[in-house]
Amino acid sequence: MKKIYLIAATSVLAFNAQAADWGMMDKMIRPYVGADYIFSHADNGSYAREAKKDYNSWAVNMGMDITHYTSIEAFFQQAFERKSHTRDGTLKSEFYAWGMDLYGKMPVMCSGFNLLASAGFADYNVKYKLDGSRDKQRVGYRGGVGFSYDLTDSVSFRVMGRYSYIGMASLDNLMEVTAGLRYTF
Repeated sequence: MKKIYLIAATSVLAFNAQAADWGMMDKMIRPYVGADYIFSHADNGSYAREAKKDYNSWAVNMGMDITHYTSIEAFFQQAFERKSHTRDGTLKSEFYAWGMDLYGKMPVMCSGFNLLASAGFADYNVKYKLDGSRDKQRVGYRGGVGFSYDLTDSVSFRVMGRYSYIGMASLDNLMEVTAGLRYTF
């Protein structure tokens, strides 16, 4: 009986090895780099309640298509400093984040459009300066939806809407719109 299982397993593996096109593997696993503009709307609380809620950011990322429909991406995002005039003086606020996202892609017919969904996490560092400097750091969770359009085989344009839950007293969440370009090697 064990010999029958061994023969069956060997036959399945041999059939799969023969049927697989190993040349396709280098076409599926493709690294890419990208740059984004990000508009963020912050839900501030606590002592940061009077801080500006809208931030403009830039982000750089690098990732890899691990299958035709899945990719993994690491990113760094930096928001520009915002100044708010309060009763106590000028409140300066800014943040930066770095993290990782997993993307799912569904092509829309043969048009070059792809629907996207993402889930990931990021380490958010938030700075507030009023009478002194307060730095807060926390890992948050992110999820988003959007689309991409393949301009060529190597260049694509991507737009995403994203919700990030951070859970700090001074910054509960971010709602973001991202637009950028990707270059795939």
